[in-house]
Amino acid sequence: MPTKDVLTSADLTELRQSALGAANPLGIAAEIADAVAQGRLADPADTGRALTLAAEIAEVKAKLDAALRYADQAVQAYGDSGDTDAGFARALHARILFRLGRADQALAELTVLRPLLGEHPDAAAYLSAALDTGGRTDLAEQWLTSAVETALRDRAAPPEAPAESTETPAESTQTPAEPTALEASGVLFFLLQQRHRVRRELSLPHDQNDNLADRLENELFSNATQAATAEPGAEARLFWPRDDFDALSARWSSLAETYGRDWDEHRARVQRELVRQANLGRIGVGPLRGSADGLADYGTRQGTDPAEQQSRTGYAEELATRSAQLPWPPERNGACWCGSGLKYKKCCLPRARS
Repeated sequence: MPTKDVLTSADLTELRQSALGAANPLGIAAEIADAVAQGRLADPADTGRALTLAAEIAEVKAKLDAALRYADQAVQAYGDSGDTDAGFARALHARILFRLGRADQALAELTVLRPLLGEHPDAAAYLSAALDTGGRTDLAEQWLTSAVETALRDRAAPPEAPAESTETPAESTQTPAEPTALEASGVLFFLLQQRHRVRRELSLPHDQNDNLADRLENELFSNATQAATAEPGAEARLFWPRDDFDALSARWSSLAETYGRDWDEHRARVQRELVRQANLGRIGVGPLRGSADGLADYGTRQGTDPAEQQSRTGYAEELATRSAQLPWPPERNGACWCGSGLKYKKCCLPRARS
């Protein structure tokens, strides 16, 4: 990668997609770390993200001392943040510690992160991946089972009765129905899917929650397939990388209904759409990588409001004629198409398996 005076959020997104295929990935990791140290990030808030990316590159290339150094700095940059990016950085740190033979430290760090299983959809993937690395898949199964049971119990808990209620406990107690795919979207769905995957790796027999995971996944696919009654337009495959999704939401909040309330929901929608099209026999179909600035520029050129359907459809069709399509699907053990840094099988594949 050519040396740049300033690294932008968009540069980091591009590097996540391309660095490992470059001639000198470790040089790119070092340059990212240098950009942080020299204050050459366009947005200082990207510090943790940039150092996490450098650590990932070094880990993949088996330069574990460098990976640990970058991961240490990433964790320090995030501080006490409890968001999913900070959780991923700390799980990555633990993963590297495992590979360096420092299992006790790694387990201590992951134990602190365990509550995130009930808060962030991605946590089930990155925590179980870290425990897999340390040969503790059995512990991942225990943690995921506990988190699933807690989520189901919380869902089934009846609302508090008003103080003047005259209902007896027997009258108000009902056996809750199992959740539908829509009701289980988010944290519960990904807990169930990751637990199901881990239990398969451990060759454990199917239990009730494995059956629930299968049913929800099949329901999701069935709903998506039944929804296809006409040739879908390119807009259905529009994918906004994390930074662009945030920028899109800030500039045109009305698009949350179209593209998802958050980035996790957005990429799940895109993944399901791609699987749906593949199930209909369409080949060579991949996510169309858009950008908030690109959509705004298209609207300016066409004299239309970027948030309107006409602009979004036209922009997607324009992307489809250029090289904006990302390869899909990746190999199961390859990097996920969404740019999260996780393997496909532990990231977007569970959202809707191909």
